[in-house]
Amino acid sequence: MAEKLEARDVSKNYGGVRALKNVTFTAYRGKVNVLVGENGAGKSTLMKILSGSEQPTSGEIRLDGEPVRLGSPRDAQALGIGIIHQELSLFPNLTIAENMFAGRELRRGGRFVDERAQKRRTREVLARLGQEHLSPDTLVGDLPIGQQQLVEIGRVLLTDVSVLIMDEPTSALSHHEVDVLFGVMAELREQDVTVIYISHKLDEFRRIGDWVTVFRDGSLVAHESMSRTDTGWIVRQMVGRDPDSLYTHNSAPTGDVLLEVRGLTAEGPVRPLVDDVSLTVRAGEVVGVYGLMGAGRTELVECLMGVRKASAGTVSIRGAEEPKATVQARLAAGLALVPEDRQRDGLVQTMSVRDNILVSTIGRFARTGILRGERERRTAAGQVKELAIKIPGLAAAVTSLSGGNQQKVVLARALLTEPVVLLLDEPTRGIDVGAKAQIAELMARLAAEGYGVLFISSELAEVRAMADRVLVMARGRITAEFAAADVTEEGLVAASASERALS
Repeated sequence: MAEKLEARDVSKNYGGVRALKNVTFTAYRGKVNVLVGENGAGKSTLMKILSGSEQPTSGEIRLDGEPVRLGSPRDAQALGIGIIHQELSLFPNLTIAENMFAGRELRRGGRFVDERAQKRRTREVLARLGQEHLSPDTLVGDLPIGQQQLVEIGRVLLTDVSVLIMDEPTSALSHHEVDVLFGVMAELREQDVTVIYISHKLDEFRRIGDWVTVFRDGSLVAHESMSRTDTGWIVRQMVGRDPDSLYTHNSAPTGDVLLEVRGLTAEGPVRPLVDDVSLTVRAGEVVGVYGLMGAGRTELVECLMGVRKASAGTVSIRGAEEPKATVQARLAAGLALVPEDRQRDGLVQTMSVRDNILVSTIGRFARTGILRGERERRTAAGQVKELAIKIPGLAAAVTSLSGGNQQKVVLARALLTEPVVLLLDEPTRGIDVGAKAQIAELMARLAAEGYGVLFISSELAEVRAMADRVLVMARGRITAEFAAADVTEEGLVAASASERALS
């Protein structure tokens, strides 16, 4: 195998924390090199080093067998190394074409931006990604997160890369969009492009990967040809136990109805985004909502939480109808939402871990207008311990945490509001199998304590493993309902493609 990009004996320290410990990693030319591991294992740190965003504390990087210095992302780009980050770095107030060429605008006459050429190139790359129906003039902020992810991917495909690093590129994509992306990756492989692919979706990366490397606690623990592995082997290397033991299923008896929704509707530009939806969630129950992108799942929980205005329908919490559809009213009534896009909607990027945990309940810690710092610290520290959040310290920037630990911070804040029903929109998006297991365990524990849990997921295996009851949405409607014992992947897929509402 020809070695394209190597990290040799690389370490990275952040203060007293060793994020990477003498790692030697090899990516082979013209292959899809999959990198897996739990959140905080060091994968993204290594990718930041390989793309020039971070500098190693020790060790060296080699490209085509020669030592290189990647002092900045521009250095990496000049050498043909491109990266698609897990968290989006788009400008929501700019169009798709403007985002595609931000910082590298095409010029005519050396002075003026050639908007026509930029739009033409944008259409070409959108078509390559199966998005030919999108206009280059569409504002990125008006796109759903899955299409924003494709714009992020398209930005890199516009450049002439010989090494493409992809950090969780499918975390927000539909099954069809994943298929299109994998087709593009197959083309790149035929063109001798080296792909480094980070993913937590075992079923996906096994389809496309040639080699798999496993990280654990900042160290490389396994490196093998994908053809000589199976899912169980990969999970055991990642977490040290069998995959069948990971998910905890709720076994609590159900009690009174905590959330009752009747005829909920939210209008959209063409058709209702939420169309006459009725559902219930009982105490001690974990209800899953499955559906494809655009099915109306996110819009449903946004209506429940008061983030989005409903045009019709009622929402009752603990038997009392809640006429005020505001976030404050719904929080006070006992709902809490963990949103799908934790970066945009779940975290305050400029705040510390402590402040992000406490921001929704900060009024509890004030006496005559003065905050009580020690009580704040104890409360935040208690949530960190309860949810096993890995942090350098409470004062650390929340952006310094791995994706899974950021998600736990959002969960910690939601739980501090003392909800009776917890709404979770894709709670395991972009996090590893170990962190998924911890969230499944938390959901089961909350149900056992009498909470109601309503969670959205686009992962078939996850819905089957974690839900007591599954609702399927398509075109804004609930098209099927399954008890846990009756859930099959075939049934979920068929109902997610149906246009007939459940009577």
